[in-house]
Amino acid sequence: MKVVVIGGVAGGASIAARVRRIDENSEVIMIERGPHVSFSNCCLPFYLSGVVESREKLVLMDPVEFATKYKIEARVNQEAVKINPERKTVSIKNLITGEIYEESYDKLGLAPGASAIRPKSIKGVDGDNVFVVKNVVDISKLQDYITENNVKNIAVVGGGFIGLEVCENLIDAGKNVYLIEGSNQVMRPLDYDMVQIAHKELFDHGVNMLLEETVVEITKEKVVLQSGKEVDAQAVVLAIGVEPETKLAKECGIKLGKTGAILVNHNYQTNYPDIYAVGDAIEVTHKLTGDKTKLALAGPAQRQARAAADHMFGKYHNNKGVIGSSCIHLFDLTIANTGLNQKDCDKYDFNYDFAYTIPNDKVGLMPSPNPVYFKLIFEKPTGKILGAQAISKGAADKRIDVIATLISMGGTLEDLKELELCYSPYYSTAKDVVNHTALVGLNIMHEDFKQIPVSKVRELVENNSCIIDVREVNEFKAGHLINAINIPMSEFRNRLDEIPRDRPVYLHCRSSQRSYNVIKALQALGYTNLYNISGSYLGISVHEYFLDQITGRNKIVTEYNFN
Repeated sequence: MKVVVIGGVAGGASIAARVRRIDENSEVIMIERGPHVSFSNCCLPFYLSGVVESREKLVLMDPVEFATKYKIEARVNQEAVKINPERKTVSIKNLITGEIYEESYDKLGLAPGASAIRPKSIKGVDGDNVFVVKNVVDISKLQDYITENNVKNIAVVGGGFIGLEVCENLIDAGKNVYLIEGSNQVMRPLDYDMVQIAHKELFDHGVNMLLEETVVEITKEKVVLQSGKEVDAQAVVLAIGVEPETKLAKECGIKLGKTGAILVNHNYQTNYPDIYAVGDAIEVTHKLTGDKTKLALAGPAQRQARAAADHMFGKYHNNKGVIGSSCIHLFDLTIANTGLNQKDCDKYDFNYDFAYTIPNDKVGLMPSPNPVYFKLIFEKPTGKILGAQAISKGAADKRIDVIATLISMGGTLEDLKELELCYSPYYSTAKDVVNHTALVGLNIMHEDFKQIPVSKVRELVENNSCIIDVREVNEFKAGHLINAINIPMSEFRNRLDEIPRDRPVYLHCRSSQRSYNVIKALQALGYTNLYNISGSYLGISVHEYFLDQITGRNKIVTEYNFN
């Protein structure tokens, strides 16, 4: 069999390598229009700070290595310009010589990837000081321009994963960085209450954030925004998003899906049975919603590539769809998510609720215990887990991996509650973050108590609602909500006359655990109109901190004490 693969990196190279593992005798040819057929595109931003020491280290394998180690012919600087399905050939242009030739195939794998968006509506978007970050050539051009022109001020447009990683690495490299984002938050997978933690981290590390702003013009020295503001920047990185590379496929009659990406079946075949497609260019099905979507992540691309190569040789694949698990390193934090967030659940009309907890990632007696801000979203009344978000200086990704596994298996809160996980004081608590949050979720689902989210606390304070802080006196003095009443957990039984029965009472502590215990005791004493503030003082503080800094609005917290 002769297999031709268009595109390298995660998808294309994985198809080629899997074909070789299945059949030593197949002829395998990989076509790549760039100079590098296999590179770590996920590590590209880290070259800017020196974490990746040289651009050469970004290249994982060259054509000689493909030939000698895998018997794969990798042709670089060659572009597939036309697919001829009726003849089962590909027209290929040698970008060095200009020659165009035809290559036949028995099976064709498409892994063209996605191209970075450069909005033509932005004046000056094609200037030589405007860059994208898609491959080794891109990141090399950006770094060379910064070095050669001694650039100090850089604007990054777009607050997704690539934009944030570029910001972090440019800050680490000593640059003055402006982050321009069109919506009211960075990182769309995070809900608004959780993303404030990321906003705080960016702000605290010197990133100049401009939210709800769009770019209209780029010059050599500045970026002009729709609002009329001007940003001093001599280099601009566009990280607005990507578009699937579908031109080649569309021109030969390959069907596109409703998202505009290549339509494939469960074996990653296109409407031409001998042509397969994988990676950023294809349309996939979301496991939880059943809707079509696009997912530009390396992990799914590699799994798709293996499945496509297997099917070329008669091996079948159980395609369960995607759930969108991802994580990012952001200065001192790890931020991770999987499945649906609240915005997604609202869009698809799920009946859901959530548990927001902030337990420590390890036993408090151990060195450097860190709070894990953890949000778990579940369906009612089934308890089926729909999604989760976690942020911590500790192992947030570990917790999200557990949730991703349960979502993939159709797991529920009951399953998560009983999940037996590794425990050592250095790595977790005996009741791990995920077990703990499952218990809270079950209490919420079974209406053992009522909760109110951190996003509603400002409204409570401004309306002079009855808020009781059950932390101890020294904790309260270190920082508290402006109109909160301090009735410590150790004292509340002797101060019941201070707790009203005729109006709603909102309780909180540091992380909602002590206030939950007080609520259960008060319920046993006949109180009915009680609400636990999810996230409590830590959650309130991170939710309000960044907004207070940038808006100058009236503070509702006396001191932002995050300890």
